[in-house]
Amino acid sequence: MTLYEKLIAVKDVAYRDFQTKLVPNIPPETIVGVRTPALRKLAKEIFLSADRDAFLNDLPHRYYEENLIHFFVLSMIRDFNECVRRTEAFLPYVDCWPVSDQATPKAFRKNHEKLLPYIRKWIASEHVYTARFGIRMLMNEFLDADFKEEYLELVAAKRGEDYYLKMMVAWYFATALAKRYDETVPYLETHQLDEWTHKKAIQKAVESFRVTDAHKEYLKSLR
Repeated sequence: MTLYEKLIAVKDVAYRDFQTKLVPNIPPETIVGVRTPALRKLAKEIFLSADRDAFLNDLPHRYYEENLIHFFVLSMIRDFNECVRRTEAFLPYVDCWPVSDQATPKAFRKNHEKLLPYIRKWIASEHVYTARFGIRMLMNEFLDADFKEEYLELVAAKRGEDYYLKMMVAWYFATALAKRYDETVPYLETHQLDEWTHKKAIQKAVESFRVTDAHKEYLKSLR
């Protein structure tokens, strides 16, 4: 069976209809309607098969689910150099936020020093979903032990009018408020984000169970 035939075999029409509303910026006919567990299973099959490289090289893919599977396969590549090379080859073809947000390559987690220059480059990209992916990697990988205050400035300085980019900046700052409140709150106090992103970051932080009630009350005063 081809990959498309395997996707059709496990499609869920109701889920497809839900996904088309969730991802309105891509053609609905490119969405088959396959749930994540089934996609992860197919990704594992591809990763372990002799067809892995052919699949990863066959860009652009036609279907939304193929793009999701692509990132799931990348996340299983253990060699950092191969993983980042293939990630960079794929990022220009990412056309929606679920694909951008779906997977974090395991190879990235143990190679922060090597990863950081790529993150800086991705964030600087004019391609919305490459920049979004870069910010998400900075959020996932560099708000704990390897955090530096300069990373907040890196994200705050990112400008663009695209909704999905601005939402990612807001998400980053809301998460930073939960994990690095003292270093992050000055960015809200001095309004270093554009007005929409500023308000959205506060909203998401106030909705987070990881932000203390006292911090939430203060953040509300900064709206």
